[in-house]
Amino acid sequence: MPALRNPLHAEASEVALPKRRHSVSRQQKRRAHWRLKPLNLVPCPDCRALKLPHVACPACGNYGGETVLTIKPHLHRGRT
Repeated sequence: MPALRNPLHAEASEVALPKRRHSVSRQQKRRAHWRLKPLNLVPCPDCRALKLPHVACPACGNYGGETVLTIKPHLHRGRT
């Protein structure tokens, strides 16, 4: 009589395991595209500050020729 198997507990033969070790060069080839990509910044048409495309300008609050954000004046604290 075969033993009853619990489907919630996987046996070692059912788990996917690599047959061989991946070499260091193979790992490096796989990770070759993991680098950070540069930001695509465009100048704001109103204030010329650099901003992300299709996003309201953080400097002036304009988007598409309209003011969509109210920007509070930046209070710079000097050294005391």
